[in-house]
Amino acid sequence: MTDKLLIRYSYNIAANDFIAAGKGSSAIKNTLKSMGIEASIIRRIAIVSYEAEINLVIHSYGGMLHCDLYENKIDIITEDIGPGIENIDLALTEGYSTATESIRELGFGAGMGLPNMKKYSDDFNITSSSKGTFIKITVLL
Repeated sequence: MTDKLLIRYSYNIAANDFIAAGKGSSAIKNTLKSMGIEASIIRRIAIVSYEAEINLVIHSYGGMLHCDLYENKIDIITEDIGPGIENIDLALTEGYSTATESIRELGFGAGMGLPNMKKYSDDFNITSSSKGTFIKITVLL
């Protein structure tokens, strides 16, 4: 039996747009609050969606951040248009980062994005190639 999608929220995320960075994940957090979702679930979703959004801004050529709400779970999905992750296992290592020095000077690129996404999810899937990266993070309700 497949889960029935109740609502999908989607946000276009531009590469290197640090002015707008975090707006999509903030909107997701506020929407979930208004729906009366449990605070501990909102916290986890806020963490994974923010990390996912910032990774799109820092490491991709742009992409989409989606929040899919089901009766029993929330999926956060990112799809970008490249350049991809060369070594996913290494990228999942806490502290490993390919961020440039200029990105680190802005306070980003500590190498905790993917590890935090995985840590705060109930299910975490990632695929990547030179054409882009797809991440699906599930948090059960």
